[in-house]
Amino acid sequence: MKKILNNYSSKNDKNILQVIAYKDGKKELEAYKNGFTREDTMNVMSVTKSVTAILLGIAKDLGYINSIDDKIMDYYKDIYTPKKGEKTIYDVTIRHILTMTAPFKGKSEPWTKVFTSDDWTLKVLDFLGGKSGITNEFRYYTLGVQILFGIIGMKSKMNVLDFANKYLFSPLGIEKRVSANCKCKEDQMKYTLSRTNHGKVWFLDPKDNPTAGWGLALSAYEMAQIGLMVLNKGVYNNKRIVSEKWINEMTTIQVAQDPKKGEYAYGYLWWMPKRTNDIVAAIGDGGNVIYIDKNKNIVVAITGYFKPLIFDRITFIEENIVKALEE
Repeated sequence: MKKILNNYSSKNDKNILQVIAYKDGKKELEAYKNGFTREDTMNVMSVTKSVTAILLGIAKDLGYINSIDDKIMDYYKDIYTPKKGEKTIYDVTIRHILTMTAPFKGKSEPWTKVFTSDDWTLKVLDFLGGKSGITNEFRYYTLGVQILFGIIGMKSKMNVLDFANKYLFSPLGIEKRVSANCKCKEDQMKYTLSRTNHGKVWFLDPKDNPTAGWGLALSAYEMAQIGLMVLNKGVYNNKRIVSEKWINEMTTIQVAQDPKKGEYAYGYLWWMPKRTNDIVAAIGDGGNVIYIDKNKNIVVAITGYFKPLIFDRITFIEENIVKALEE
């Protein structure tokens, strides 16, 4: 671990806790810091979004979702009534949520209003739409992803935590997740900022469904298994987890950021940090990441405790780990 950090390091890499890397399906690197082991987990923040994309693909494969071009309101019309005068919401599709091109009102995300509500999903819908209509502009909006779990829950008639445990985690050999038991703002802050093992948990909303945009606790080893499944086009240990068609769409560029805001492109809740379909990544705050190089058959997973303004771990991976694996 020390050698790797010394090859290419900066103050932004001090919070790394776990690193694991595979090439051609073989584990080539496994390293830990601060007393962490393979079994320990961290809140991997927005890596959760990329797991959500896989779960949506599984739901679609199972027939719970007809098309990602379905309108959001087709699913919510019986339980949610838009505010008077709101028209744009009726044109928003699942695809818009998956590609971060859905329109939302306001300049910033309404965290407090959502987190103090009884139903986070329905409260998020209050902010979907707006007078500007559908612009298809990329706008990274974490709270909006919760809408997708609402759909999975309604159509499967399962709690989404149970759905994830049954259809994704268990087939990957990942221990089932349970509630993080966060009941108040203080619990949430502790969960987010903790530098110690989080356990086999997922942050749940007041309706006992998991948060779709953040809050899943995983180890680097567990993230790597997800990465290996994605690299193998939806198959893990010779078992089909999600369709190849979905994996291909999910990891293909769907929208690109404004170059002034960043060079990354986006698929379905997965990043393309080089604006090429050959390299894809699930990226979360703190530098939590699943990195996949399709051409080189490389999967790298890293966990780190939360530090503000640390997001991109791609350069660290490519300058350290990918080069070492190639040598």
